[in-house]
Amino acid sequence: MNSNMNDNVPTHMISPEALALLGDGEIAYVKSIRSEDVPTLFPQAPQIAPGLKLFALHAADGTPIMLTDSREAAVANAWRQKLEAVSVH
Repeated sequence: MNSNMNDNVPTHMISPEALALLGDGEIAYVKSIRSEDVPTLFPQAPQIAPGLKLFALHAADGTPIMLTDSREAAVANAWRQKLEAVSVH
């Protein structure tokens, strides 16, 4: 049995652009972020104290949708928008 199952799988099967379109309009992802990252992702957001753990909901193409202090609120927002929420680390 092959100990490395990925030996015969090409590593560049899909372009980053095509990957961004997968699940477009159907999938959103929830990502844990630090409050220090908020100005980059959400430039319109008010200033937030440093050192906080927050959760960002993004469209499949990476577009930020919302920012919240709980993963559950991000998932609930995805469901309200009829999006399947997946987590990324």
